[in-house]
Amino acid sequence: MKKIIIGSDKSGFPLKEAIKAHLTQLGYEVTDGGTLNEEEPKPYFEVASAVAKRVSEGEFERAVLICGTGMGVSIVANKYKGVYAAVCENTYAAEKARAINDANILCLGGWLTAEFVGCAMVDTFLNTEFTQNLEEWRAKNLRNARIQVKNIEDEIYK
Repeated sequence: MKKIIIGSDKSGFPLKEAIKAHLTQLGYEVTDGGTLNEEEPKPYFEVASAVAKRVSEGEFERAVLICGTGMGVSIVANKYKGVYAAVCENTYAAEKARAINDANILCLGGWLTAEFVGCAMVDTFLNTEFTQNLEEWRAKNLRNARIQVKNIEDEIYK
């Protein structure tokens, strides 16, 4: 996967720009879902909705959303079917969000996360697969849990 979408409100803008530059340097095709400049900020709910919709529709496998704490964008993104947005504050949490929860959107706090830490978290998130480095019994349980969560989701969105 070398294609990703990223978005932020004004509070997350500096971190978004740093991560976008980092991913571009690594060869990713980065789509910016806004805010495009600090003088014309988009509210967190607009950015999160636009990005999550594109993940939900399958246009992007993974995304990064950033607001002040990461919580607002996570709440909005998780309203969309097939979106599993996780707020993370360190690389360990980013790894476990992927390995255990199969999260497909990483949510970060621009007020909380240094740029170098944010870039490291994104690297970890993008380079970790579901059930990676887990014991087989745990991986089996998590694969079953993922099916059950999708069944719950299908019931809600039918």
